[in-house]
Amino acid sequence: MSCRLALLMALVASPTPGADGPIDFDRDIRPIFEARCVSCHGPEQRKGGLLLTSRRDALLPTDSGASAIVPGDPGGSELIARVDSADELDRMPPGGARLEPGEVDRLRDWIARGAPWPESGGAGRAHWSYEPPVRPDLPGVDDPSWCRNAIDRFVLDRLEGEGLRPSPEADRATLIRRLTLDLTGLPPTPGEVDAYLADDRHGAYGRLVDRLLASPRYGERWATPWLDLARFADSNGFQRDGFRDAWPYRDWVIRALNRDQPFDEFTVDQVAGDLRPGATIDQRVATGFNRGNTVNVEAGVDQEENRVDGVADRVNTVATAWLGSTIACAQCHNHKYDPITQREYYQFFAYFNNSPMETMFRGEGETAAIDFIGPSLELPLPADLEARRAELAEARGRRTVGMESLADRIRADRRSWEDEVRADPDRLAGLSESIRTILDVPESSRTGAQREEIEGHLLSVHPEMEAAREALRELEDRLEKLRPPRSLVMVELEEPRSTFVMKRGDFLDPGPEVRPGVPAVLHPMPDGAPGNRLGLARWLVDRGNPLIGRVTVNRWWMAFFGRGLVTTPEDFGTQGAPPTHPELLDWLAVEFVERGWSTKHMHRLIVTSSTYRQSSRVTPELLERDPENALYARGARFRLDAEAIRDNALAASGLLSGVMGAPPSYPPQPEGIWRVTGVVDNTYEASTGPDRHRRGIYTVWRRSAPYPSFVAFDATDRSQCLVQRSRTNTPLQALTLLNDPAYVEIGRALAARVLAERPGDDLRGRLIHAFRLCLAREPTPGELEAIGRVYLRLFDRYADDRESACRLIGPGADGGIDVVEWAAWFGVANVLLNLDEMITRG
Repeated sequence: MSCRLALLMALVASPTPGADGPIDFDRDIRPIFEARCVSCHGPEQRKGGLLLTSRRDALLPTDSGASAIVPGDPGGSELIARVDSADELDRMPPGGARLEPGEVDRLRDWIARGAPWPESGGAGRAHWSYEPPVRPDLPGVDDPSWCRNAIDRFVLDRLEGEGLRPSPEADRATLIRRLTLDLTGLPPTPGEVDAYLADDRHGAYGRLVDRLLASPRYGERWATPWLDLARFADSNGFQRDGFRDAWPYRDWVIRALNRDQPFDEFTVDQVAGDLRPGATIDQRVATGFNRGNTVNVEAGVDQEENRVDGVADRVNTVATAWLGSTIACAQCHNHKYDPITQREYYQFFAYFNNSPMETMFRGEGETAAIDFIGPSLELPLPADLEARRAELAEARGRRTVGMESLADRIRADRRSWEDEVRADPDRLAGLSESIRTILDVPESSRTGAQREEIEGHLLSVHPEMEAAREALRELEDRLEKLRPPRSLVMVELEEPRSTFVMKRGDFLDPGPEVRPGVPAVLHPMPDGAPGNRLGLARWLVDRGNPLIGRVTVNRWWMAFFGRGLVTTPEDFGTQGAPPTHPELLDWLAVEFVERGWSTKHMHRLIVTSSTYRQSSRVTPELLERDPENALYARGARFRLDAEAIRDNALAASGLLSGVMGAPPSYPPQPEGIWRVTGVVDNTYEASTGPDRHRRGIYTVWRRSAPYPSFVAFDATDRSQCLVQRSRTNTPLQALTLLNDPAYVEIGRALAARVLAERPGDDLRGRLIHAFRLCLAREPTPGELEAIGRVYLRLFDRYADDRESACRLIGPGADGGIDVVEWAAWFGVANVLLNLDEMITRG
């Protein structure tokens, strides 16, 4: 509904074509039909005999015998009479707001021109997103000196057409903070800021961009939005939210981005890396993209339904991530707005329908206890760890053999033990009644079961055997810690499953059988392409694909500017928003493909543009003319994502760990968060050492209870593919920054860092250093005065109540820093960490 309202607002705001102006069906007419008419006169219904899905059907007589559309004659067209009717019982649409006068005028003008209606896939033009992008010529502009690259030409052309000028370039301190946050997700250090500000040579900004693109932190930052698309998590989801081996896929994404793997290869590896000839371990790990779906192992779950849901999730996720398509709408019926049939949905489904089951009953005869299974790949350990594991395995073997010999010796000495026990009333009384009964039976009369029971008891209580068992347990624990990691991967069944259209999406009601195929509205599958995921993957990255380039560059534009050129990044279909700068979108899409699918090339292009480098200051004129910054007459200013907020604070405090990869970390969080989830192990043991302060991308992601401070800042639970996170502003966010255990630690560390790094400075010098650590700039005189008053007030308070200062700082209060000063600076650190500017990229 929100998409429809936005579309209607855009239509109302756009000028009505004049009598001599061109009429564009896709731009001017189709959106009206799809937003206001086809719910009653579309594929699902044909009220009154009117069908508005093609020109042929629309021109047929209605049930009343009248023609809704008479080409060239608006006055004789029933459609115009009904949408323009003053009679509330007669007018169309019958419910909701009536069409705006401008919309009626557009329909009237269109009919007067003969009702041209280009059919999708025919000789006419399809919806804009289904037409292959063509690199447009660069527009001429009045001020070419402002333009650093092609992006600026398109943006400035639109601004000049609106009578607007770009904003001035942001100051250099703002630019290095903006750029460093955008490319690495971390703030610049004071030393990096100083070096950039001091570099007055030509090309300083370009060198800064190149350094950041080469940073290993680049992959960590840009993996986060991709993992949202991939619905990556460390658990299965649902109530019994058990854990899964997923982190190697996360690390693969980071590595692929850091080495700038061409996006077409990046795509094929994830969709079908396992089917590549001679597939490498990395290519197989990459297929973890398709194992990110939730899996329900609760009692009573129908396993076939669970499997079908997983396949549908893969279909929908691939279509969203690479095509910006709402193909999921065709799972139960023909798509109501885009030219995608239900049959085509299940043809697409067939590509993913050949993977093994992901669940199984725990044991024979079980009807409720279900385990998560599915294909996984054991990954090789580094040589040194593999050697150590082999040594431990050999030691375990020796220990096992030794225990067998020890058991034989203990059994041989059983009679002596029995005699000792019978002679000691206290030891005899401590035995179970069953053992005492056996001891009263002569050995020659004992049954085999009695002999086994007495020997088993003796082995269980013998001190030497207990010591041997403890030593073996220790070896097993050490081996477990060196267990080779596993990663969820895709594999194909030897015998493909048959795929059927599911009537109304019901897996219990199969319809006609279908073969693998792709929607006809898009480019065709090449002749001879394999009918499996590898064929589909190569079809996705075919240069004839009109969507993949547009969809991908639009997401990147959204990440840099806070909004996409298409503001519905998950929907490039007819119900999606049209691009604000269509020529720019197509130019970027073509540039992306023709320059070798290089992600870093496109990111460099965007951040080196004058458009990107503008100040984000909002003037009253710009606020009135362009409140959403859709024209890009100023720099973008928006709140950081949840992980970046914590990473930014950790970096400022000096706590941030640079450790990359490996299993997830468990940073501190409020108690009891996991207590209410699932029926599996809910123990949350916070990490210690460097793991405690690793970047947010490495934080354990449990779907039923995601890391709470991330949730407060709008992170997803990753139960499904998400293209764009929301950005809210709530009191809980301020409370999180003040009171969450992780941020309390960060505040203490930031205070300690300021005192340790500026031991000889006065208050002013320390405050300047704190501001630079947090905001990459020096404070204004007013800010210095205000924050200085905070410090002095807190210092006086804690000087009179040293015990409270010790409680606030905690066990580290004896760390060589005066506790009163530390506590006062802790308050200052809290203020800085809570500043809007601290959590905002501007």
